[in-house]
Formats: sequence, structure tokens, C-alpha cells
Amino acid sequence: MTPDPTEEDSLAPDQSTDAEVMLTDVVRQVVVSPSAAGQRIDVFLTQLLDGYSRQQLRDAVQAGSAEVDGRVVRPSHRLREGQTIRFRLPGPATDDTVPENIELDILYEDDGMVVVNKPAGMVVHPARGNWTGTLTSALAYRFASLSDIGGPTRPGIVHRLDRETSGVIVVAKTNAFHLNLAQQWHDREVQKEYLAIAVGRVDRDRDRIEAKIGKHPFQREKMAIRERHESSRPASTFYEVLERFTRHSLIKAMPKTGRTHQIRVHMEHVGSPILCDRLYAGHSEITRSQLLTGRSLPDEAPLLSRHALHASRLILRHPKSGQMMEFQAALPADLEAVLTVLRAGT
Repeated sequence: MTPDPTEEDSLAPDQSTDAEVMLTDVVRQVVVSPSAAGQRIDVFLTQLLDGYSRQQLRDAVQAGSAEVDGRVVRPSHRLREGQTIRFRLPGPATDDTVPENIELDILYEDDGMVVVNKPAGMVVHPARGNWTGTLTSALAYRFASLSDIGGPTRPGIVHRLDRETSGVIVVAKTNAFHLNLAQQWHDREVQKEYLAIAVGRVDRDRDRIEAKIGKHPFQREKMAIRERHESSRPASTFYEVLERFTRHSLIKAMPKTGRTHQIRVHMEHVGSPILCDRLYAGHSEITRSQLLTGRSLPDEAPLLSRHALHASRLILRHPKSGQMMEFQAALPADLEAVLTVLRAGT
């Protein structure tokens, strides 16, 4: 048995693309000419590179293969004359997890499981558009044996975190531990706690959001509050405001159910989406000036470039001993930097 997919445990739709793509180690670099100024980067690359379709190159850019002047961009990015593009070429997809020597922050380990503090930006397991640099690749390199219940692309994966969500994630080394942990998720015995920076001053000190979540009617990568759609499922999130600032709030969220993007969708539903949530807040990065005044200064570097959601605490029953165990991951430096600015500005 596998657990219900959850907001934090989901194979996030925004991680996937329409075509499978793996990025190679072949890197091309080019300076944007005057004639290419104003073009979308996926169109420009299609004209530049022979042997690839626009869809292949668009998927590769969506997977993070393109940098413009050192910053990763999306397929819709419009080019300017003189900018430098670095681009990793797409290669054939694979169904196997390829071990990679990637550093991991191990919070706990025994013979049956390992608990990791996942960094933001790391995809949990290979998926369309994300075949390398995954947590499973790092785990496969470090550990000789992992549970194989999830199949060759998901060794040890009991639950998941969205790509841009940082924090605590549990991985099973054995099938027995995997089945036990999955049952705890299924029975909603696992206590999950998240820290998030929300847009706006949340008016209630604490509340429970009860609203069904289903597929978005128009955007494939998003979820939405949909009470009567066939894809909708009950969803419950308790939250508590820890700090309020002029334009933002620090909240603690504890999802009871687990639905795709649950915390993100529920916070948007109450009018306070997660800061820098590309899908639900309408922006993917923010500067110091924007945090304090709502306006950015010219050429100001982003202070945060991912959604401000962190899986801070997890409590579960050890599959072998039966004892309750608690795992915590400190707030990462990028979110701490945001809070430092907000606290200084209030």
C-alpha cells in the first residue's frame, strides 16, 4: 500500500512537461545578436540548434537547462541584445535512477530508514523534465540498498516534497519499513508541520481551512478549490499565525489530509498565498525593496527565488521499535534572510 499523495508529498504537476527530457553534459554558449532581441528563448534555440524540435528545447528550458547572464530562465523569457546564454543540450530519457554524487543533509539514519533535510530546488525522483540531480540519484549513490516498492525510479520514496519545498523527508531502506511507513501516511498518523511566509497580514490568529481540492479547470500544472468536480477530494489544513509584518505573515501549517499542493492552494483560497509561489501567488521571486515597499529598485537582485514553504517538523512511529520519533529541519538561509528583512522593516 502506498500513501495518499499530499501537497507536500506530491509529484508536483509543475515539475512535469509534455515530453520526457534528460539533459546531457554538452553545454553551448552564445551571445544574443541584435536580430534575436525580443525573441522567446525557446524559439531562438530552435533556430540555433539543428536536430531538435521546439517542444524538445522548450521542455529542456523548463527543466532548468538555460541560463541567461547566469540566471535560470523559463521558455517564455524574452532575450535582449548582448545577453549570454548557456544551454545544456537535451539527450535521451531513461527509466533508471542514475547514481550521482550529490551532498545530502542527513538528519537520522538506521538500518531501515533515513531522514533527509531536502534543499529547495531538488526534485525528489526522476520525472519528465527532471532526470538528473534528484534526491533518488543522491540516495542511490550513497546507500547500497533501498526499498524497491516504488519501482526503479523511486527507490525508497515513501512520500515526496514539491521541488521548491525544503525540509524533512523520510526514505525507506527496506520494503518492510516502506510498507509500515506508507500505512502510517495512509492512516493519517504522521504529524506534519510546515513554516511558510504568506503574502498579506492574515487576519485570524489560527483557523482550519476545509475546502475540497481538485484539478484546475484550465491550467494542467495547477490545482484549485473545486467542490463538485469528479477530481475533487476533501482537504483540511490547520494554520496558526506566528508573526505578522506590514505586508506579510509567518505561519505554521499542519495539513491533516494530503492533497497535491494542499497548503499552497488553501492559503491562496483565504487570500494569503505563499510568497514567491509562481503558480498561486503570481510571482516567483522578490527583492528586498519589494518586500518592504512593494516596488523593486532598478537592477536589484532577488532576495528569494522559490516559494517560501519549508517542511520543518515530522512526527511518526518507528516501524521497528514502535516509539514515536520527531525530526526537525531548521529554516534554511534564504527564508531566514527574508524574515530578517521583514522584522527589521516592521
